[in-house]
Amino acid sequence: MEQGTFTADGCSVEVYRLLPPGDEPGIVHAAVPAGASILELGSGAGRVTHALLELGHPVVAVDDSPEMLAHVRAGTVCSKIEDLRLGRLFDVVLLGSHLVNTASEADRAAFLATARAHVAPGGRVLVEWHPPEWFDSVRDGQGGRLGEVDVRLGQVVRDGDLLSAVVRYSAGTRWWSQAFTCRRLDLQALKAALTSADLAFERWHTEDRTWFSASPE
Repeated sequence: MEQGTFTADGCSVEVYRLLPPGDEPGIVHAAVPAGASILELGSGAGRVTHALLELGHPVVAVDDSPEMLAHVRAGTVCSKIEDLRLGRLFDVVLLGSHLVNTASEADRAAFLATARAHVAPGGRVLVEWHPPEWFDSVRDGQGGRLGEVDVRLGQVVRDGDLLSAVVRYSAGTRWWSQAFTCRRLDLQALKAALTSADLAFERWHTEDRTWFSASPE
């Protein structure tokens, strides 16, 4: 049965506590200087945060869910990404979880503006996104196992550049579901969004081109 505490956008706090950190901390660590300070936008329950701390990075974790942040063992700020203005700069601003693929153009601009406002001169913004080819490959039933959690996509619907689906998480007898919609961006549209935020595309950080960095212009 579906159970537990959910955030305003439908994320299960329990699921995010169960999910392992995966490859993300290693990707971030390899892309930035040793000991670089990191502002993590949309940290959730600290799945990536805690691994970055163990790798020697001071992290400030930002999320708009106090229920998520209650499980984070780092400095935290409860705020919507688009509203955040801390008045301090970081070596690295992390925008993971494919947030840049939000369906809303205004939200994407606001997320990137927040990242730009907090990155130090000579620093970088690290972004995880769904590249265009991902949208072509998504199918009902697609998924896999992440730690003890089985993750499957269903109800996939395409509408122009938009893709909507429901992700179902299960662990033992427990299950949770979350609907989402994301927007396909080609490289030209991505770079235009970065330019509008006074950021410049820098380079890819994974072979599958799901992670890239941008620098302040």
